[in-house]
Amino acid sequence: MKRWTASDIPDQSGRTAVVTGSNSGIGYVTARELARRGARVVLACRNETRGKEAESHIRSELPQADVQFTHLDLADLSSVRDFARGFGHDRLDLLVNNAGVMALPHRRTVDGFEMQFGVNHLGHFALTGLLLPQLLATSGARVVSVSSAMHTLATIDLRDLNSERGYRRWIAYARSKTANLLFVHELARRLAQAGSDVVAAATHPGYADTGLHTAGVRMEGRKGAERIVDLARRRLAHPAETGALPTLYAATAPGVPPDSFTGPRRRREPGPAWRAPWSRNDAAGLRLWGASERLTGVTYGALEL
Repeated sequence: MKRWTASDIPDQSGRTAVVTGSNSGIGYVTARELARRGARVVLACRNETRGKEAESHIRSELPQADVQFTHLDLADLSSVRDFARGFGHDRLDLLVNNAGVMALPHRRTVDGFEMQFGVNHLGHFALTGLLLPQLLATSGARVVSVSSAMHTLATIDLRDLNSERGYRRWIAYARSKTANLLFVHELARRLAQAGSDVVAAATHPGYADTGLHTAGVRMEGRKGAERIVDLARRRLAHPAETGALPTLYAATAPGVPPDSFTGPRRRREPGPAWRAPWSRNDAAGLRLWGASERLTGVTYGALEL
């Protein structure tokens, strides 16, 4: 059987996509390849300089590309609301919740949330909810959330979502990635109950060269550790072009099931990935959803139970 690659992406002409964190890594590749196939792509990025550079690079490679940078800081809920208010389209075919942070020293978002939980989960929960009317208005729309195989390190602690009882960076990261999967699980359930054909799915890139791995040690000024992590990344990580394939597959391939989890398989081909049982726990998904609504102030209207 032929290996699935970016060349297998169906024609995306007439479709509108939002890709968060699309200034670099797998987000950039995802946005570029969707634009290559004809999609109108909104590059939703925190850093204006890098976001505009990404827009320029895609346009230089693909002169006919319909791409536009728009500012979005997932660590600031007012920015998320501003982005949603300024989204000037009646329909949204594809929302790729890709942006994220990894294993940072303890930090808080503008709204006081632990940074990894706040950016990786709460920011995207709010964004998806605020763009829900456009998603529901678009037949066959998809929401694709990028999780991680490292979600298997820890389930969420519903009594301590913001790691106030103790902070361990990798456990906090794993919990935020479990939260991504529980969000997709509960969103898919609610969409089905509402009779919507919008598909919510999750992916992970494997050990991909995204630049996230060195961010934490760089913030702490640990030069030696940064060199070691960077060496491992260059020796072992597969390129962003490969890491983006599971996301592109979940976003565009026919017949992707709701609440699926796609990752790289033996030949780096996208396919079903194993996920921890707790990432499909109905009770945990429902409780996390309620907590996320309270923390963000965003409710899902037509999908409320």
